[in-house]
Amino acid sequence: MTAPISLSAEVPEDLAGNRLDQIAAILFPEYSRARLQAWIKDGSLKVNNRSYRARDKLRLGDLLEIEAKLAAQEEYTAEPMSLDIVHEDESVVVLNKASNTVVHPAAGHRQGTLLNGLLYAFPELEKLPRAGIVHRLDKDTTGLMVVARTLESHASLVKQLLKKQITREYEAIVNGVLTGGGVVNAPLGRHPVNRKKKAIIEGGKESITHYRVIKRFRSHTHAQMNLETGRTHQIRVHMAHIKHGLLGDPLYGGRFRIPVASSPAFSKILRTFKRQALHSRRLVFHHPAIDKTVTYSAETPSDMKNLLVALNADKELLD
Repeated sequence: MTAPISLSAEVPEDLAGNRLDQIAAILFPEYSRARLQAWIKDGSLKVNNRSYRARDKLRLGDLLEIEAKLAAQEEYTAEPMSLDIVHEDESVVVLNKASNTVVHPAAGHRQGTLLNGLLYAFPELEKLPRAGIVHRLDKDTTGLMVVARTLESHASLVKQLLKKQITREYEAIVNGVLTGGGVVNAPLGRHPVNRKKKAIIEGGKESITHYRVIKRFRSHTHAQMNLETGRTHQIRVHMAHIKHGLLGDPLYGGRFRIPVASSPAFSKILRTFKRQALHSRRLVFHHPAIDKTVTYSAETPSDMKNLLVALNADKELLD
């Protein structure tokens, strides 16, 4: 099965003078560089209705057009899965992802991922890049994600992400007491030693996280985070960078400490919370089909609610 693709975009001023393949990767980020290179080579991606080489440099206003067919993602298996659907229509699906759920198949996780479950619930997604998934959450991060159901909505949502027009609001419980809100603007890239981790590195990708205090406890803080960019592990790395790693984070949380004078019951609750306390609670985007801004929310998950209750009881006990 194949799906036709018809896309076009003009070269903006800030990209003029760059190579065709570099410009295409920015203007059509929903497709891999390898796929775009193949389309340039076979003539499916033209410039001003002519075939160009990948290394050819383009000028302001040059028109890139793609007329191609995208093969279905047959390598992924549709599998039944319980999905918490917040909203669905013919254009998009908004869901509340559970913890312990990998979003996309990768080495060691070819089955049982959210993508496999989406393909079972919405078979038409096999025609879309990454089954319509335009942004991800880490395996143990809960909360809202939007998935495209058509090529048009997919292109629109990816473009909104690129232009920082989608609001993604998170809540987290971090170690230590934040004195106030702020912004972390620090570039992220692959960790130089541990390939499972990301790190703040010179020359990394722009990464900006805004945070503010919701409530302070004795040794922790309930905080809100808003993303300008959406890099892998961004909130987790940025909060660890300012010495307030997420409670329960096995990669970036730092050395586990029990606050002084903690009760055995409270100590056990902290010790047994084994995932990063992070939840995507609010999502705002421009709906591609109805041409209006929409907002969706997801309640704090039960494990984080229980943790907040325990933190508050501990604070009141020793106040």
